[in-house]
Amino acid sequence: MTFVVGLTGGIGSGKSSASKIFIELGIEVIDTDRIAHELTQSGGAAIPAIRNEFGDEFITVESALDRIKMRRLIFDDSDQRTKLEALLHPLILKETTCRIQQCHSPYIIIAIPLLFETGDYNHLVQRILVIDCEERLQIARTIARSHLSTEEVKAIMASQINRQKRLEKTDDIIVNNQNIDYLRSQVIELHKTYLSLSKQSCLNH
Repeated sequence: MTFVVGLTGGIGSGKSSASKIFIELGIEVIDTDRIAHELTQSGGAAIPAIRNEFGDEFITVESALDRIKMRRLIFDDSDQRTKLEALLHPLILKETTCRIQQCHSPYIIIAIPLLFETGDYNHLVQRILVIDCEERLQIARTIARSHLSTEEVKAIMASQINRQKRLEKTDDIIVNNQNIDYLRSQVIELHKTYLSLSKQSCLNH
């Protein structure tokens, strides 16, 4: 059985940057955000269900999810967000499970922003890694990257598990408060640990 690490963290914490470094080290990374994007792009598998549940006004002329309209809707209405997640999460989980079977690296990283919130991946991951940083940095990085307002970023953060609980539930923590070299050094150290754990896992099965 392949050793699987669930990588998570709050918005703007640096999950994508950490994932890229794992990829540079030869580790396959399954990004559930990217899968969600694929499912909701033109002709994506989730489009018929979204059209059926939310109506044509949330689908573009190219038959993709109208992300701006949907973001506005779920930002104002948590029930609508729950409805969308109920459609998407089972499809994302199914695709993630399929991709695990196709991976060949010594261990696998699954990047799951809502790992703790959904509980959907508990049976798939053997270990959890949280990318953590100060909340002021989360806000600044997200605004710079996504051009969202401070209020929008804070609303997203409020919809996620709080930082303290996230840190209490994890096995490993990478602190991403400094530059990319500092982040890389921590990833490399954990990479050595995960290689060792994956070997032990193979011997035990």
